[in-house]
Amino acid sequence: MKPGIIPAAASTSKFEAIPKPSEESHTSSSPLTPRTTREHGSNSVSGAGGTQSSPPSGRQRLKSSLKTASSAVLDYFKEQYFLVGLGIVIAIASQYQVPRAQQDFKETVVTYLCVSLIFLITGCTLPSKVLLENYSRWKVHLFVQVQCFLMTSATTFGIVSAATTNRSFMDPGLLIGMIFTGTVPTTISSNVVLTRQANGNTALTVVQSTIGNLIAPFITPLLITMYTSTTAWYTDFLPRNGDDYGAVYARVLKQLGLSIFLPLAVGQALQYLFPDATKTVMTSWKVSKLSSLALIIIVWSTYDQAFESGAFDTLPVSNIVFVVFISLALFIVWLAIAFVTANLWLSSKDVVAACYCIPAKTPAMGVPLAQTIYIGLSPLQSSKLQVPMVIFQGLQIAGGSLLLGAFRWWVNREEKRLEVNKDGDANGSPDYEA
Repeated sequence: MKPGIIPAAASTSKFEAIPKPSEESHTSSSPLTPRTTREHGSNSVSGAGGTQSSPPSGRQRLKSSLKTASSAVLDYFKEQYFLVGLGIVIAIASQYQVPRAQQDFKETVVTYLCVSLIFLITGCTLPSKVLLENYSRWKVHLFVQVQCFLMTSATTFGIVSAATTNRSFMDPGLLIGMIFTGTVPTTISSNVVLTRQANGNTALTVVQSTIGNLIAPFITPLLITMYTSTTAWYTDFLPRNGDDYGAVYARVLKQLGLSIFLPLAVGQALQYLFPDATKTVMTSWKVSKLSSLALIIIVWSTYDQAFESGAFDTLPVSNIVFVVFISLALFIVWLAIAFVTANLWLSSKDVVAACYCIPAKTPAMGVPLAQTIYIGLSPLQSSKLQVPMVIFQGLQIAGGSLLLGAFRWWVNREEKRLEVNKDGDANGSPDYEA
């Protein structure tokens, strides 16, 4: 740098304008006094340390709380649409019933059409390899079926025995109906629908449900005969035993073949021949939602038949209330036992499948088995036997629907935890030096 020359950036002119006091108040601030600026409609405060947000006003907090609450309520009703529909169809069935002359036709159509639709959708969405793998898991079969038949029937018999100490307390037909509830197999349609919605192992549910209904005509009569062969006073309600089980086996095999195995095979074939089209129809077009509608129709049909037969009209209200509370308690106990024991050795998806299969019971097989085991069962006696099974079916589906969100959250959490552990094992744990 030459002497006598001053850099331009460092030079100042003596004619440089000095800012006016009014301009200084808007363009600069003293280093000792922070400048606070509140813009219109903003909750921000600017100071020496930057921009900070002031707490929202009470009106804004109330508005945010109402928005959050309304969103939570809307999400809950979206989640529980099936439960709402269940309540609606039961209310309709209690007021308007299909005429008795058309009950058999209605039952045939609903049993075959709705159940076939559910298993057709299941066949279109389940991989064949997964289905076959679950059929080979004999330890899980033994675990589920032992609990579904032996554990549930034993606890139910204990409750019935405790309730028979007072002869004027309970109707004997309801007590026998409770024993039937504990000995019949698991239901099929609702198990599959609810397990799929809960992100459980749907293939395992299909396998366990079909196995249970296949062996039920052999196991259920033995259990019922064992529990009712005592000299207890309520067993006088039953007529003499019959031995024509061939009709029951034929009916069960026909129903399983036409409404379960055949639609399941057709769905598997469609998935194999047209994989892209099947996936588009089931996922993009939301056709899989029809299984929930079919299940609601099945429940309506069951309650329609129960109300039409006058089963609820012939019983004291106190007896029905007792059956409701005992059924709810049994469902909770069976569910807790299934969850605790399955969680000891099964994956989260398998646990969900077990929790839907073990405590569930189907009323579809109860009355036909009762009419086969006991000759001369009157319509009134059949209706009384049906009441505990119908009540339990409604409670188990309602309880399973309420657990959907909790099961989904648990399964997703366990899967994420396993993925994190798997990634950690694959990458290796870093070595830290002291």
